[in-house]
Amino acid sequence: MTAHDVENSPEKACETAKPTASRHQQRQQKLKEQIDERINAATIDKGLLLVITGNGKGKSTAGFGMVARNVGHGQTAAVAQFIKGSWECGERNLLQSHGVPFAVMATGFTWETQNRELDKSAAEQVWQQAERYLQDPNINLVLLDELTYMITYDYIALERVLAALQNRPAMQHVAITGRACHRALIEMADTVSEVQSIKHAFDAGIRVQKGIDW
Repeated sequence: MTAHDVENSPEKACETAKPTASRHQQRQQKLKEQIDERINAATIDKGLLLVITGNGKGKSTAGFGMVARNVGHGQTAAVAQFIKGSWECGERNLLQSHGVPFAVMATGFTWETQNRELDKSAAEQVWQQAERYLQDPNINLVLLDELTYMITYDYIALERVLAALQNRPAMQHVAITGRACHRALIEMADTVSEVQSIKHAFDAGIRVQKGIDW
């Protein structure tokens, strides 16, 4: 057997792999210790305010995912849905059948209605119901879907929203979705995620798809 054969033998390869496996284990052990330390340091229990904003697709989908997770754990949730109310909503079809109440604006997109007073009145009705959700300690999670637009358009006063969030039950979670979230909500939030658009099928002339887009 030549020196080349020895160097490239299975036994030699195994010897070379052993330190690599050991280093990997050491790195993962160190990572585990760091994560365990952070978990042990997290001792606060409270109702969370989560904001999902940005110009990318998937903000409402993420919000409804939290509602589905909540229901899956046998907890209670409620949804106030702005802007998209005139469309059939797959999430609403599913979640209402599992006892999740919805307050729906039901006027559709503002560029379709082209009626500010009608939209503002519809938003007010939904927000009044949302305020009731935000006062109910029996509701574990409230999703305020597309609420950011209502503040941007001045359909709902920012101060009312901040007050309702501030005064909600201590253990109630709230998720807010929509573009261009007001900085006051971002500052108040415990968790803020920004969804960015890298590419969108609609920009290529592809129609919205049932079960994917609505």
